[in-house]
Amino acid sequence: MITQRAYSVEPWAVRETALNLDVLAQSESVFALSNGHIGWRGNLDEGEPHGLPGSYLNGVHELHPLPYAEAGYGYPESGQTSINVTNGKVLRLLVDDEPFDLRYGRLVTHERTLDLRRGVLERVCEWTSPAGSTVRVRSTRLVSLTQRAIAAVAYEVEPVDSRTRVVVQSELVTNESLPEPDGDPRAAKALKSPLEPEEDLAKGSRLRLVHRTRRSGLRVAVAADHTVNGPERTTTSSESNVDVARLTITSVLEPGERLRVEKLVAHGWSGVRSRPAMSDQVEAALAAAGHSGWQGLLEDQRDYLDDFWARADVEIDGDEEIQQAVRFALFHVLQAGARAEQRAIPAKGLTGSGYDGHAFWDTEAFVLPLLTYTAPKSAAEALRWRLDTLPAARERAAQLGLRGAAFPWRTIEGSEGSAYWPAGTAAFHVGADIADAVVRYVAVTGDETFEREVGVELLVETARLWRSLGHHDDRGTFHIDGVTGPDEYSAIADDNTYTNLMARANLLAAADACKRHPDEAARLGADEEERAAWRDAAEAMNVPFNEELGVHEQHAGFTRYQRWDFDRTRPDQYPLMLHFPYFDLYRKQVIKQADLVLAMYTCGSFFEEYFDEEQIARNFAYYEPLTVRDSSLSACVQAVMAARAGHLDLAGDYTAEAALMDLGDLEHNTRDGLHIASLAGTWMALVAGFGGMRCTDGTLRFAPRLPERYSRLAFTVGFLGRCLRVELTADQATYTLNSGQPLSIRHHGSELTVSEDAPVSRPVPELTHRPAPSQPPHRAPNAR
Repeated sequence: MITQRAYSVEPWAVRETALNLDVLAQSESVFALSNGHIGWRGNLDEGEPHGLPGSYLNGVHELHPLPYAEAGYGYPESGQTSINVTNGKVLRLLVDDEPFDLRYGRLVTHERTLDLRRGVLERVCEWTSPAGSTVRVRSTRLVSLTQRAIAAVAYEVEPVDSRTRVVVQSELVTNESLPEPDGDPRAAKALKSPLEPEEDLAKGSRLRLVHRTRRSGLRVAVAADHTVNGPERTTTSSESNVDVARLTITSVLEPGERLRVEKLVAHGWSGVRSRPAMSDQVEAALAAAGHSGWQGLLEDQRDYLDDFWARADVEIDGDEEIQQAVRFALFHVLQAGARAEQRAIPAKGLTGSGYDGHAFWDTEAFVLPLLTYTAPKSAAEALRWRLDTLPAARERAAQLGLRGAAFPWRTIEGSEGSAYWPAGTAAFHVGADIADAVVRYVAVTGDETFEREVGVELLVETARLWRSLGHHDDRGTFHIDGVTGPDEYSAIADDNTYTNLMARANLLAAADACKRHPDEAARLGADEEERAAWRDAAEAMNVPFNEELGVHEQHAGFTRYQRWDFDRTRPDQYPLMLHFPYFDLYRKQVIKQADLVLAMYTCGSFFEEYFDEEQIARNFAYYEPLTVRDSSLSACVQAVMAARAGHLDLAGDYTAEAALMDLGDLEHNTRDGLHIASLAGTWMALVAGFGGMRCTDGTLRFAPRLPERYSRLAFTVGFLGRCLRVELTADQATYTLNSGQPLSIRHHGSELTVSEDAPVSRPVPELTHRPAPSQPPHRAPNAR
């Protein structure tokens, strides 16, 4: 757990100026590099000491039996867990026969910097060995955003004050020893040395290892090549065995001389390609990277990020810590999806092994809104992955006696990976979250080809699920019973408002998409009768409302439940799920994470008849004292709706909580990987909350208001081929079209047109002041 400030506050970097081994695992997550295909945790170059070694390839997993005390029909049988693949980061160092190990000798200085503009992790340190030799080590590491298969390290060592003999061992290491997992022992057994050797090679400066998983049958190939620069007396030799390939570099350095090793590492995996084909694939990737060279990779990385920041940067005046945090968040969300290319975006990205490497609904509900407006190609690729998994979702729906597609609660390869069905199988809203992401992507990009090739089928199959899962009562009202909404402290509920409204939007969007693409509708068998049934269900959808209280119910009957006894709940009993039975949580008014409040955010833009300004204020005031935020997904949503309800200071506190989730280790589990959805939610809180941005009927709308702590907020979004910059102060909003044709937008309800090089400014209306809502005892956001 990080108990004090670990990183200096800078606008474009995260810098650690001292090495604290007690929080090494947390820093390994913060300093992780990825491109969505490869993930390298921020382990020290020498491999040890470490908190959690981690090298990941998106989609590479092993299977293991799921535990059940009692079997039941429809229970998923096999779990999926991401595995630590061959580690190409390792560069071990010996100084006059002493291992360079920071637990021994004397560490003079140690600094690591994550450069958010250049996309590299830099390290510089001075260390004196137990024998008294002092060396300075510098390294720069990157995972390429332009060459998908490539990661690279430049490693330099120089003596400080005396002639020194050094040996660098550059390795590829497979089946590293890992900390024992805390969960199912069968999973631990399945994941112990999960890769079986197929090929090892060491020839000159080139290394290669090929392995295959035992159960999932996935083949992994990793190869490395090196450029070595040192004094004339520098020598090299190489060797390999089944799990280690090593290049050993030896030199004697005088003060002022350096030994520099540039290491290019290529990665690949496949469930179908042969061993020779995989070997050829990584060798080809190495050849391409070698053609670019280390300097070329650095330049390409900077160019890629320059383009991203021009389209995505968020600027804040008045809070330097949040300025750093939002750029850190944007960088890591980009890394999670940049080159995933028809693979999932896991909840931890590729920064750690938390949640077994699974993807959840977090991707579509929290991550894809950010990517859609800033890096739309990555959003499209994530949805193409959902299309690729559609056969498994159809099979799951059929197993459950339903039509259409039942997408999994948690998964790596498309099948359901949750053994706890009330929070897994019953959380059918994931299908509507996917549909919502499809609709948003098409509305923001205007990509009709995507809608035809990907969107229609996803919309149709999710709509079919809702029509078969729900039913009309004898009055014609449509109900969806026995489901779990976003709040995991309320399971197997009837008519969850979030689920019902999202399903309603899904049904209408599917009918509209079929009308626009009749050929696709015909191919899928979605005839006029079926589409009419979708519209009937949507228009008759039940939305629970308590007339006496004047608030929407999280689900039917929720407001008549007994309230949780917060006064008798100690601060150390949060999160509640670790100290109280779900049986009790499920029957009380207590909320793990925003649910009805999330419905107001996601559905308020297209069902405004339910959530006007006064209704939002009443709903927010009712649910705020019940929401304990035992999930990292909650703070950002509460930030957005606190701003909408006029509670700007509270919104600022929630924004800070979302933004600092990992930089401050607020959940005490950053060691397992970053909270990618919470990071994306930082952007959501700023842009949708304080910027008031939403897209309704193909139009961008803004209702900006700033808290006192910010003197200025500026952000850029892409929309229908335009690049729009929004700059806000306490009393004025300025809209500038950086590129593209004139664009009509709305500012606090008034229409205006923005043209390139002709900024438009409008005043920000005064805020309607309302009494501040209360939070559960001990669960108010961390005010700074």
